[in-house]
Amino acid sequence: MKRERKEKHFLKKPDYPGGDRGMVEFIKQNLRYPEDAMKHRIEGIVRIRITIDHRGKVTQTRIIDHLAHGCDEEADRVVRLLQFRVPNNRGVRATFNKVLNIHFQMPEALRPIGGIQYNYVGNDPVSEKKEEVRSGTYTVTIRKA
Repeated sequence: MKRERKEKHFLKKPDYPGGDRGMVEFIKQNLRYPEDAMKHRIEGIVRIRITIDHRGKVTQTRIIDHLAHGCDEEADRVVRLLQFRVPNNRGVRATFNKVLNIHFQMPEALRPIGGIQYNYVGNDPVSEKKEEVRSGTYTVTIRKA
């Protein structure tokens, strides 16, 4: 007679219908590039921490890595639209945290010709907190004179 196996985790994590690919597709369809960011040719990644309640709704958000020019607000708006599936967790009403990377990349038609993109990660020399690390993307455009 076989023994019944215990589950690996007591609480099961919420998941998005369609998995990570489904979530990426949903974000791509609903993400609107901010006009101010397009005007300043801003590209990069916004890292955002979300809190998912026991019903699968995103209740809180916190921007970890900022991008500015309206990208932070747009990332916040899009992740608040997400609806996760939460399995039955034995009646426990738990909240879950997840970190998402929202990519902002200009359409190919609007990208500068000959642009080179550099990513950077390093300590912010202006910050008073020594452990705070900033990251982002620089785009350098080479134009013929």
